[in-house]
Amino acid sequence: MINKPFNISKQSVWEAYKKVKSNKGGAGVDGVTIEQFELNLKDNLYKIWNRLSSGSYFPPPVRRVEIPKSDGKIRPLGIPTVADRIAQMVVKNQLEPELEKVFHKDSYGYRPKKSAKQALTKARKHCWRNDWILDLDIKGFFDNINHELMMKAVEKHTKDKWVLLYIKRWLEAEVKMPDKTIVKSDKGTPQGGVISPLLANLFLHYAFDKWMERKFPTIPFERYADDSVCHCKTESEAQILKVALEQRMKEVQLELHPKKTKIVYCKDSDRTETYPNIQFDFLGYTFRPRKSKNRYGKYFINFTPAISNKAMKRITSVMRGWKVQNRSDKSLEDLAYMFNRQIRGWINYYSYFYKSALYPLFQHLDERISWWATRKFKRLRGHKARAREWIREIAQREPNLFPHWKLLYASYLVKQ
Repeated sequence: MINKPFNISKQSVWEAYKKVKSNKGGAGVDGVTIEQFELNLKDNLYKIWNRLSSGSYFPPPVRRVEIPKSDGKIRPLGIPTVADRIAQMVVKNQLEPELEKVFHKDSYGYRPKKSAKQALTKARKHCWRNDWILDLDIKGFFDNINHELMMKAVEKHTKDKWVLLYIKRWLEAEVKMPDKTIVKSDKGTPQGGVISPLLANLFLHYAFDKWMERKFPTIPFERYADDSVCHCKTESEAQILKVALEQRMKEVQLELHPKKTKIVYCKDSDRTETYPNIQFDFLGYTFRPRKSKNRYGKYFINFTPAISNKAMKRITSVMRGWKVQNRSDKSLEDLAYMFNRQIRGWINYYSYFYKSALYPLFQHLDERISWWATRKFKRLRGHKARAREWIREIAQREPNLFPHWKLLYASYLVKQ
């Protein structure tokens, strides 16, 4: 048996493969999908293990994909090959348990047993207890992480030479741009890589979390990857923190976005000050003053989250893309089968707070289903109102056909 420089088990590669498969994802620069990789699975996994163990593994270029953002700009994603994702997962599985021991309790992004809903819940409670927040946005965070500082942080938590070797190689991996040109990487870690979220959390653990503990221990915060909210007692405290964080980001070679970083007043019934900013977005929700009803039936103004307009527009765009009205060859059951998984995902996430904000969204969907009905059934052609009533009647008989019907027609169904 030939001794390898690095003691990496074949089982660790197998476990990494299973995780990569469950996460799905597209092909990298080699064009190989997970299904194609599995056609010669045993040999492909052996090659990854052999190269990792011998120190001869070098990552291929990352395929750059540009995703349009709502503000007209693009979000660059880096898609590694399937084999490279497996290799990254081997290293992630080795390093993550050690980092989890030290990560901050209010860091929620891409961590085991942590979620966006937990971050939102904590943010809501802190907004009720503190009048002001500093909404942070780091400009181009993933593209601007300093490699030297990143490696110093990794070295604090592992002595495994192979982990350090391969993380350095992934940080320096070339990028294949959409125009086929190859670009060398001297900073940043590509969004889309398996190891990138863990490295991003580690970088901000020292750049932000630990720094906040030292410099501003009384100011609570929630951080989800590079998206952070800090809760202050006064406007002046928020301003002092903002100036200090601008300097801190310069020290770690990052920059707070000058327009997106802002101070917000958490206005509710008990807070009477006026301020130009009284809302902010966090994890797909907009926090702002909203009319609420207490258990005694009395209305009051509550600073609370609901689905953001940006998320509403994105979901509406997806619904338009379904072109439900043009699918007259399909039955209502067919439509439910095609779209329920996505509808259920939206409801599970965005109905967690202030679910009534979702009503217009799903009324829009039912309007499209009504439009579909007027094209499919002769008796409903030219009768949109009758088609809407037909939808409500079916919702009464079969409330589980679409996930949003119980939410949208809850009071209607109770009356029946």
